[in-house]
Amino acid sequence: MTEATQMRPSLSPRTDLEIHYQVAMSQPETHLFEVTLHLKGWRSDRLDLKMPVWTPGSYLVREYARHLQDFQAMGGGGQSLAWRKQSKNHWQVETVGVSEITVQYRIYANELTVRTNHLDITHGYFNGAALFFYIPEFQHCPIQVTIVPPRVDWPIATTLPAIPHQKHTFLAADYDTLVDSPFEVGYHRTYEFEALGKTHQFVLWGSGNIDPEQTVVDIKKIIETEAALFGGLPYDRYMFLLHIAAQGFGGLEHKNSCSLIYSRFGFQTDDRYHRFMQLVAHEFFHLWNVKRIRPKGLEVFDYEGENYTPSLWFSEGATSYYDITFPLRAGIYDARVFLKSLSKEISRYLTTPGRQVQPLSESSFDAWIKLYRRDSNSDNSQISYYLKGEMVSLLLDLRIRAKFNNQRSLDDVLRQLWQQFGQPEIGFTPEELQTVIESVAEEDLSDFFHRYLDTTEELPFDRYLEPFGLQVQPDTEDLEPFLGMTVRSENGREVVKFVEANSPARRAGLDPDDELLAIDSLRVKASDLSDRLKCYAAGETIHVSVFHQDELRTYRVTLTEPRPTSYQLVPVKDPSPAQKQALEGWLGTTWETIQS
Repeated sequence: MTEATQMRPSLSPRTDLEIHYQVAMSQPETHLFEVTLHLKGWRSDRLDLKMPVWTPGSYLVREYARHLQDFQAMGGGGQSLAWRKQSKNHWQVETVGVSEITVQYRIYANELTVRTNHLDITHGYFNGAALFFYIPEFQHCPIQVTIVPPRVDWPIATTLPAIPHQKHTFLAADYDTLVDSPFEVGYHRTYEFEALGKTHQFVLWGSGNIDPEQTVVDIKKIIETEAALFGGLPYDRYMFLLHIAAQGFGGLEHKNSCSLIYSRFGFQTDDRYHRFMQLVAHEFFHLWNVKRIRPKGLEVFDYEGENYTPSLWFSEGATSYYDITFPLRAGIYDARVFLKSLSKEISRYLTTPGRQVQPLSESSFDAWIKLYRRDSNSDNSQISYYLKGEMVSLLLDLRIRAKFNNQRSLDDVLRQLWQQFGQPEIGFTPEELQTVIESVAEEDLSDFFHRYLDTTEELPFDRYLEPFGLQVQPDTEDLEPFLGMTVRSENGREVVKFVEANSPARRAGLDPDDELLAIDSLRVKASDLSDRLKCYAAGETIHVSVFHQDELRTYRVTLTEPRPTSYQLVPVKDPSPAQKQALEGWLGTTWETIQS
């Protein structure tokens, strides 16, 4: 969520300071980036250097400074300069009478995610927040970056413009832009294509069963479909950077690019390929919703601490709703696949007990301490603002569509936000967001916002789906009595991973990390647990044996009535012509199509 052109006053009148970073990787097998900072025109007795503790788009304090080592500072004549650490991420250098300064340090990079750095014998990938210092009061200054690859055959991919006649050197307009512009250096493949008259790159590192040519075709469809909502593309060039790895799933949005990571063999089956295209649609949609249409709390970044906002439910949740919607509109999959995907999301929501504990606005505000710091009790105590935000966005879309016969929708909310806040890049407050939604809906939504953002009241799915001839139906076939714990096989052990609050397992005393051994003295594995429970009826008592911290314990557990583990969106019986027409207007397909 970093902005290339922040709408904020300059913190310093100085514009003559030259800032130049060099990033080398002479021994990539060590996973150490070698970073050199050159400053010219310095005019102060002290130089303060600070490493960000987080990166925009990923709301967790990650303490990037913990990977920094071998810090040293020198003057223009090569003399050593005294320095000291002021805090975990703050280095201060004594610079009396010194106008040229060189700072050197190394960053350990062996974590392959979209928000960290990774260097090995095949490539170097880095995010600006995890590699570069910022100089307080000089964050508005332009910054040059020179890359020194370890081999001549390592190409460089980034959206920063190259500086003419300076080898491997690029220019960031300011520090925010530097943070917002990841680099990929190494053995990757680049597929360049054009969409709506703009240049795009699909940069691919790693090998797997992806079909790059077909993927580019479908990415182009996503670009065109999303751009149609906003009336064009707000950039000159865009890069999709994909890391294919043994495992992993995720993305990080940037203003003119996105970083993606996906499973090596996750592209062959339709379901998994569709999930990848939803990931692409999600991160690309962020170039509008978050990167330019952004909450006030993220208008100016404080890289040293948490940046709070209760509006991530819209920034991420509405984006999650659209990430399953745009592949449908783009023709990548049909309405049946869309409804199946939406059913999975509704199932995740309705089977998360934490939805009855944590309100949606609190989920957004507490992202820094909860969403990215999951533990064995997380599903009991919290709800993802991605997931519930998606559900609330669905209800808002259906409410507006039903009222205006599909002539208005959540699309109109996004368009108005784009015009009012996105194009001028002005952050919106929660009140302003509500006002825009109410102006499109032409009604007071205070009660709606209170109920579904600020309380844990259940979402009325069927009430909002009924005008479109759909309802949520639980899958009730072949269910076992309810025990209330999740078990997985790990290294030959059957480990309890989750125990639901107020469940039979919790009331009996079972805990996460217990090793499940037997039920009624007969050994049981995670893969057999469901079938074993089907041998019993609700109300029966079973004896569950576990190792609890290496102590053998046996618990008496009384099973209760079965609970659905999944839900489906299904057509109502005997839909009216109005319901059929409404669904067709929403999904762009005939009623008969979803039943075939």
